[in-house]
Amino acid sequence: MPGDDDLNRKLRQLVETVDIANFLTEPLTSSIRDLLTVSAGELGAREASVLIRDGAEGDLRFLVATGEVAPKLLNLKIPAGKGIAGFVMSSGQPMAVADVGEEASFYAEVDKETGYSTEMILATPLRHNGEMLGVLEYINRPGDPPHEPFTPDEMDKAALFADVIASLVNAYESAKLFRDLGQKVLGAEGDMDIQSVRSWLAGLRSSASHREMMDLAILIREVASRGDAERALCRELLESVLRFAEGRGDTSFLNR
Repeated sequence: MPGDDDLNRKLRQLVETVDIANFLTEPLTSSIRDLLTVSAGELGAREASVLIRDGAEGDLRFLVATGEVAPKLLNLKIPAGKGIAGFVMSSGQPMAVADVGEEASFYAEVDKETGYSTEMILATPLRHNGEMLGVLEYINRPGDPPHEPFTPDEMDKAALFADVIASLVNAYESAKLFRDLGQKVLGAEGDMDIQSVRSWLAGLRSSASHREMMDLAILIREVASRGDAERALCRELLESVLRFAEGRGDTSFLNR
């Protein structure tokens, strides 16, 4: 790509950051979806979804969902303070509603958008280190009505699943910050020839060194998923490599 060496180096680092962040966010959303499926079965719910904060105003956005209208839910927003999810988000308290038709706070716009018919909801907050990240929802019961309301025991189980899912959501949010920032910078044309930038990106992402970096990211992700002891060992090894490189005066993506 035309340009000075410093710009080339900075853009290369930026692309590496974006691609590694993508490698991190994709398996996290997949893991959240798997947990939703398992937990919905445990609670006797037909559908489940995770909503996360979207913007400074306190809106909520569907991040992951299961069930027949899951694709329609993704990225739909609920305005701040609206609906049962909005109440749970603002109050930090779980809520179970046996009949949403009798609940004044129910936000019916989501059903109108998706064509789904919500009958009952169990919603519980997603917290990580005391910070509210979003809301975990379980919707309806399988089979034909009449259905039993969600029980206090099921609300307790939902809270346990929420603790695990909140950790995954927090990791997703952290990785997404890098990805979104990088994509925003890369998407800014500025004074550059955008076609030249695209050609340069294609060449970089097909290079052997970039593929090796992605392979390393996958390996680190796999090790980190094995457990606390494996993560600690991985961190120790990586820090040792950095100390070795610094002693030699080398540079790398991790310490630039």
